[in-house]
Amino acid sequence: MVMVTRRAWNKQVDHPLQTWEWGEFREKTGVKVVRTDGMQVTIHPIPHTLWNVGYYPKGGKIEKKTVTVLKKIAQENKCLLIKCEPKVEIKESGIRKQELVKLGFVPGRPLFTKYNFVLDVTPSEETLLSQMKQKTRYNIKVAQKAGVTVGIDNSKAAFDRYLELTAETTKRQGFYAHSEEYHHKMWETLNPLGIAQLLVAKYRGEIITAWVLFKFKDTLYYPYGASTREHREVMANNLVMWEAIRLAKKWKLKYLDMWGALGIEPDKNDPWYGFHNFKAGYGARHVEYIGTWDYIAVPWLYWMYRWGENIRWWILRLLK
Repeated sequence: MVMVTRRAWNKQVDHPLQTWEWGEFREKTGVKVVRTDGMQVTIHPIPHTLWNVGYYPKGGKIEKKTVTVLKKIAQENKCLLIKCEPKVEIKESGIRKQELVKLGFVPGRPLFTKYNFVLDVTPSEETLLSQMKQKTRYNIKVAQKAGVTVGIDNSKAAFDRYLELTAETTKRQGFYAHSEEYHHKMWETLNPLGIAQLLVAKYRGEIITAWVLFKFKDTLYYPYGASTREHREVMANNLVMWEAIRLAKKWKLKYLDMWGALGIEPDKNDPWYGFHNFKAGYGARHVEYIGTWDYIAVPWLYWMYRWGENIRWWILRLLK
């Protein structure tokens, strides 16, 4: 068996969720991590059964070799399926839906959105500002005139404030979020290694917005953000995004990945519409990936699992 070093592993992957460090973090949360053939898959037990579900997020193209590796992982880890969400755009995939079905995949329930905003930050600041919506530029100026300041703050006090704001934001918006323990373990693993940074906005000495950013290869990612409802009039979030763009330029990166978006014609009644509209103001490219595909390892059990999964989500939505 060939041993792969952290550095060698990270050279062959293309997203923070496929990094060696992310795998270490997930192991700290009690999740089994399998690394093989350039693919990092997490293994998740199905409650009250002897079976597991594999998860392969933000990997490469799905090919015959991919299926061979997934089949081996599934057999060795008693997975009835492995959920795959490749970081592959539809226009670049080179594979059709019918081909994926022939390889043993079916469309699955998404964990990651199929769409995203990705901004090329290499143009000048003047050009980047000119590409934004007029309202976005105006809000940035509002925050600047109000005296909002934005900068990296990786202190314990700032991270504790981020956790407070996360709890406040999730309660206000009514969506599901990771636990405080999850965020703690993520931070204590990724921050010392330079991947995770905390970008905060302060107004009158108080942190009112805090974003966790991931830096990997040529891209800065915006996976987690939280803010208080107070002082909404100073438009701190708009300035934070602008400073994240400037930070990416300062670090000589090429892209800012905004982690997710709605589709081409978003529904204004969608609970995520506000986030989508906010991100859309910065002139980023709207990206469509090939979506979520479940590799079926145990066909006779898979459809029973999907039926149970649908019931579970129906109940969760009802409770919300």
